[in-house]
Amino acid sequence: MQSYFLQRLLLIIPTFIGITLLVFTLTRLVPGGPIERMLAEAQFSSAAASSSSNGFGSQSLSEDQLDQLKAYYGFDKPVVQSYFEWLWKILSLDLGESTRYGEPVWESIKDRLPISIFYGVTTMILTYLICIPLGIVKAIKHGAPFDHISSAFIFISYAVPGYVIGIACIAYFAANLEWFPLGGFVSDEFEYLSTWEQIKDVLYHAALPLVAYMSGSLAVMTFMMKNALMENLAADYVRTATAKGFSFKQAVSRHALRNSLIPLATHFGQNIGVILGGSFLIEKIFNIDGIGLLGYEALVERDYPVVMGILVISAILYLIGNILSDLCVAWADPRIRFGEQK
Repeated sequence: MQSYFLQRLLLIIPTFIGITLLVFTLTRLVPGGPIERMLAEAQFSSAAASSSSNGFGSQSLSEDQLDQLKAYYGFDKPVVQSYFEWLWKILSLDLGESTRYGEPVWESIKDRLPISIFYGVTTMILTYLICIPLGIVKAIKHGAPFDHISSAFIFISYAVPGYVIGIACIAYFAANLEWFPLGGFVSDEFEYLSTWEQIKDVLYHAALPLVAYMSGSLAVMTFMMKNALMENLAADYVRTATAKGFSFKQAVSRHALRNSLIPLATHFGQNIGVILGGSFLIEKIFNIDGIGLLGYEALVERDYPVVMGILVISAILYLIGNILSDLCVAWADPRIRFGEQK
């Protein structure tokens, strides 16, 4: 198994290069980059100046200025050469400089990173804490009224997009009942609160966004747990355990439950990978300045260094998450030995 995980770790390198090279190439081929955006702004300013000065306005950028901009942003070199120069900077922990904010990419990311990690990790933990017990109860009480009623609510939460649920929560619980704030990550007086009050303030602001974040994954994880447990309850080894004198509860907890966790363990890596992704719509609705909103704005503004910086962190998390998924699967099922020949 050690050799298997060593191979997986080594496989991160070519996979990471493939992902980043593909996106890096696409950013060079897609029209409307930072230079085109500057040209459009210059032309707009020139037109505005011309209209205000009766036709004597400023001229657009010269060829020398365009060449200087291309050299500054690395567009004067072939794509492969520019990519490996960018990759060398990444290896030296330099994510580049934002074309929109005019500051290092890491400075733009690190201020929003704790917010995204908080919502991502909290959403993942709450999802597992809710879905595993709920899936167990639904599997044991399959066909009962509780199963039907809970399935109806779960399907509704899955069918309705998270941002729609977020809007509904704001409209009813925040605007109408005024139980929760309309948005933001913390209150304006957060710095003056005590530690316990700061914790309560963060949770107070996070309640509604977390509901919106969990709405989609709740159904997937719950039914994954339910179906896996129902399949194991119908297996021969569970009937054998009950025939040997184990109660049904003991057969579920000691035998069927652990095997039913395997599908959830394989899904663990994907949850790790999307911690930084978030949802820019939910972040926009609740006025949360996280990585998701930053990535969306960077795409709109063609701020490619920020896009690539977020991609680097997300790709590494996703690749490491896949390895952690294998570890979780090996823990859930001791019979699995990756890379070992029988």
